[in-house]
Amino acid sequence: MVSHSVWIVGTSRSGKTARLVEQFCNWVKSEKQYTESFYTKKPGRKKSGYVAEFLDIKQTELGVLVLAANDDNRRELGDIIVTSTLGKYPVRAKTPLGFFQDEVILFWPLLINSLNLKAQFPVRLRPETEQELATKLWRPQLDEEILRLAGVNESRLVRRILDLLQLAAYSGVPCEDIAQILARGLKENNTTLEPEFLASLLLDWRNWCLERGLLTYGIITELYSQYLLSDRNYQQHLTKRYQAVLADDVDDYPSVARLLFELLLDQGAVGAFSYNPDGAVRLGLGADPNYLEGLAERCRVEILTGPPPESLGEQLTKQMVELVTEPMVLLSLPEIVHSIQTTSRAQLLRQTAEVIADVIQSKQVEAEQVAIIAPGLDAIARYTLVEILVKQNIQVQSLNDQRPLVSSPIIRALLTMLALVYPGLGRLVDRDAVAEMLVVLSRKQQIPENSLLLTDAINRVSTDIDPVRAGLIADYCFLPHPDRPNLLPISAFERWDRIGYAATTAYNQILQWLEEQRSQQELRLIPSPISLLDRAIQRFLWNGSNLPYEQLAALRELLETAQHYWEIDTRLRQIAPVETTPHTTIIEFIQLLRRGTITANPYPVRPIGGVRKAVTLATIFQYRSSRRSHRWHFWLDAGSPLWAKGGAATLFGAPFFLRDRLGEPWTAEDEKLAEEQRLRRILADLLSRVSERVYLCHSDLAVNGQEQLGPLLPLVNACVTHSVI
Repeated sequence: MVSHSVWIVGTSRSGKTARLVEQFCNWVKSEKQYTESFYTKKPGRKKSGYVAEFLDIKQTELGVLVLAANDDNRRELGDIIVTSTLGKYPVRAKTPLGFFQDEVILFWPLLINSLNLKAQFPVRLRPETEQELATKLWRPQLDEEILRLAGVNESRLVRRILDLLQLAAYSGVPCEDIAQILARGLKENNTTLEPEFLASLLLDWRNWCLERGLLTYGIITELYSQYLLSDRNYQQHLTKRYQAVLADDVDDYPSVARLLFELLLDQGAVGAFSYNPDGAVRLGLGADPNYLEGLAERCRVEILTGPPPESLGEQLTKQMVELVTEPMVLLSLPEIVHSIQTTSRAQLLRQTAEVIADVIQSKQVEAEQVAIIAPGLDAIARYTLVEILVKQNIQVQSLNDQRPLVSSPIIRALLTMLALVYPGLGRLVDRDAVAEMLVVLSRKQQIPENSLLLTDAINRVSTDIDPVRAGLIADYCFLPHPDRPNLLPISAFERWDRIGYAATTAYNQILQWLEEQRSQQELRLIPSPISLLDRAIQRFLWNGSNLPYEQLAALRELLETAQHYWEIDTRLRQIAPVETTPHTTIIEFIQLLRRGTITANPYPVRPIGGVRKAVTLATIFQYRSSRRSHRWHFWLDAGSPLWAKGGAATLFGAPFFLRDRLGEPWTAEDEKLAEEQRLRRILADLLSRVSERVYLCHSDLAVNGQEQLGPLLPLVNACVTHSVI
């Protein structure tokens, strides 16, 4: 029997998403006499198109499950569908994990009955809170001997163990089977911890969370795959709600997604799936492209031709892969591939930035048509490139820049302010922190609306208290104390006349505001530290001005993180009251951020409006995940060995949980083959996303002074004639 479902195969930018949207439009297309129906399944009401007879859903109901690989793609796919259908059909696009979370929360009463849980509304743990709570729970068992065997510090070990639960859940493996899989996978590795020990920690953690109604990504996925999907009541509700499924880039989905799709298809739903053989961006983070590809057997397969003719994919991919896999082949790359070669990396960063500035200022290419892509971006590289380009009046946009929240001066200032208002936090404050707080809280003019860059915004904002005066005030007016640190009146400084009128006035205003907040705190008129943070933002930072997006995002991130932290703290105190001082939670919160914890991005994670006129700066993983394309590419550190490595985009133990090799040991030969395949996919994918020119930026020496002999070095040598020295 011919399948009504369709499996769309194509490389990057070959039109897979457009074909999916076209398929959706075909499904919802109705004859005039049936405009009241979304689909119809009634006898004798067949419409044009092979899927027209499938559903009987009113326009006001949701009958199509739309999934995308990540949140940015989800929003874009939803926007495209709404635009293509003129908004006539309600569509809720989700990521697979977002869908699992919604379903677990929606059917929580069902899980309460089947798992005999306490009747309380579930609360999802953000990754930073998950790690902190798991560390506290496991700390008695993670002694020095365990850490020595693991070869990593406590924080890294806790993260690794938590990742195992997530990987197992994504592959549909119950928590109880993790020990068995690890035992098989790690049997040749005698230096790691006992699988039974790791599994027992995870079981304790999962049960501890469920008792308190706390959900992590791993627990959510396990509850969905192991309990909801097999529940008959849930299956009936699911198939009643969704009679069609539309899934984009399924090569980035976890194994559990296939179980969901097969259930829907078995119940008569129709599906449309897009698959990129050169994708698998999230392979190593829980995606299982080989297992998802098995769905193709149940669908009518459509193969789209290669990338658009304007991309370099067709022209260069085969040639570059040959050069990388067989370096002895004597080939030279065409003129569209250039190289920038230097001895040191410092020279490379400066020269790359200067070349980009030259081509943009000479109007060869616009800033938004240039991307700098690297296998890894350290803080020095980011700072150097941004600093040079900004001085040339060229903006730079870092994709999903995962910097710790505490790296922002305004966040550090607000944390210092908390320590000055609440008692018992004096050990968290020092003179330097107070001086920085005085500078940040004394801004005196609005930031221009078109100030898009954080660096640009800081340069434009002037403060009443400059760093020198702030240092003097902190030296003479800050009174340290373990319980009640205080700021003295400006007259405590004998030469206070040197501070000046503007700085003195601003300092007095900050002092008066802090005194008011202290007195209100003593009278318990401040509901929570979150309220105090909001007051400070309104009084000193917002103050009617238009903050640049980066600062606004940092403040929203802080408030969302604080709100989540106190929500979890309240839940835990309700379950098991603890005898601690009232401000212990504030101390732990400040210490959590000061440890450099990277918190979740606020929603939405991007500015509203058109594309920024800025050069894109991203790692390979970030760039491929964003599905972007540019006219010019600059591949930074082309000689780095990291081009073939998974790096931070590969979780510990990920290969053990792939469905086609569940629990099999991961050998050196497997690793070599995986690196070759990863490199081929990266080359094919990146070349499909560039249309005019590629610069291979290579320095002979890495940051640590070692010679760079990475897998792309043959490419650099093949275009040496075009090098810019």
